[in-house]
Amino acid sequence: MFRRTAASLKGLMGAALLLVFFSPSSTFAEEAGGAAMPAVQKMPTSITEMAQSLGYWGVPFAVLSLLTVWSAVERFVMLRRGRVIPKPFVRRFLKLVESGELERDEALQVCEENGSPIAHIFAHGVRKWGKTSVEVEQAIIDGGERQLGSLKSNLRVLSGTYTIAPLFGLLGTVWGMLVSFDKIASAGAMGNSQQLASGIALALVTTAAGLAIAIPAMVIYLYLAGRVDSLVMEMDDLSQRLVNSISAEALAERMTRPKRPVREAEPATAAKKRAV
Repeated sequence: MFRRTAASLKGLMGAALLLVFFSPSSTFAEEAGGAAMPAVQKMPTSITEMAQSLGYWGVPFAVLSLLTVWSAVERFVMLRRGRVIPKPFVRRFLKLVESGELERDEALQVCEENGSPIAHIFAHGVRKWGKTSVEVEQAIIDGGERQLGSLKSNLRVLSGTYTIAPLFGLLGTVWGMLVSFDKIASAGAMGNSQQLASGIALALVTTAAGLAIAIPAMVIYLYLAGRVDSLVMEMDDLSQRLVNSISAEALAERMTRPKRPVREAEPATAAKKRAV
């Protein structure tokens, strides 16, 4: 579902680019008779005026904003610690494995039924049950790399938005200056600030819009990247405990441990007295 949504948003982004560059919003199209850019008689000061002064340039910025919000919400949901590393499952699973109460097939079935990222990593290690610690660790590393790619899947969208948004702002700045110089050349508006206002406003507002999108996107990206690193470190520690329990060396050491003596059954009267 998330992949289909990302594909549709990327398609919308491409349509927005075409709309900006091939729409009648340029000054050169205005000379042909179309007045697509809003007539700005003063510098915009409110958010509403800034949005109106953008014209068609607001479309790519709106798409970038939607991409940022969608990818941030999706990653916040998918990177919840309770989803990636469910504590009840991890605590009980490792306890049973370390105590020898869980065999290979049962452990593999439990991991597959749970379906969390840490369970998938455990499953890779369990498939090498009884092998050397190097083989078990390598299997866990392979599974961890796959899960790491899944955890970082849509962080690239945030990285793209905080990179592209300032470039759109810069492009809008250049376009706005072209508008102003075109008016100077065609109408001799060097001394008329009102005629230059639309181009200057576009130059400044596009820069501000690009930065307003890029800064939150970068902050969210850095926070989520730090959360991924924290989860990876925790999963690595838990996986090491699994290696120390199911490797050939660990199983051989477990076999050499002295077994606990089995207590003789107590008389029923004594057991009742102790329970009371």
